[in-house]
Amino acid sequence: MENFIAWNFNKNKAVLLVIDMQNDFVKEGAIMEVPMARRNLPNMKKILDSCRQHHIPVIFTTHVLFDEYEVSPLEVAYQPWLKKEGMRSGTLGVQVVDELKPLPSEITIQKHRYDAFYNTQLETIIRNIRGAGIVDTVIITGTVTNVCCESTARSAFMRDFKVVFVGDACGGFDDASHQATLTVIDKVFGRVMSTEELIQQIEKN
Repeated sequence: MENFIAWNFNKNKAVLLVIDMQNDFVKEGAIMEVPMARRNLPNMKKILDSCRQHHIPVIFTTHVLFDEYEVSPLEVAYQPWLKKEGMRSGTLGVQVVDELKPLPSEITIQKHRYDAFYNTQLETIIRNIRGAGIVDTVIITGTVTNVCCESTARSAFMRDFKVVFVGDACGGFDDASHQATLTVIDKVFGRVMSTEELIQQIEKN
């Protein structure tokens, strides 16, 4: 079973997902600060640049809450400080960090659950962004590794998408949960690659 690879990566059938790399997660002192996301930001930028260079479509997600009502009530119940602030629609905190700023032609999907597929247009966009039925692989980068990134990876797998999960281009709250997610993804839900390995795969195809 060692070195077994269930499928090969084809850049011409892939899209890049940049999950929730917004100011309220990445900036120092932010309400939902994830230092690992900030630390791995250079790797995310390398992947973003490579995908753009090789015409791999890029889709961003942002996690959005509202002042008017609790659009994600159980999330807020577990994290009560979000009742008053954080990831609010229309604020700077919900915007993607400048280092990864979406191009005007790139799509940003707002979501209200950890799983980026849940009640969003993500699946429809992925299945058509390169032409109907062409995309079969999603590359996942961003934050939080064991929350939104993992939830989205599992959901992609359930929809029969191949998952490339870039271990050093995701950011977790801590090393233990980050590594646990990488172990689970690599065994069951996808292929864990490093930034260097993914870029090599992109450049050789």
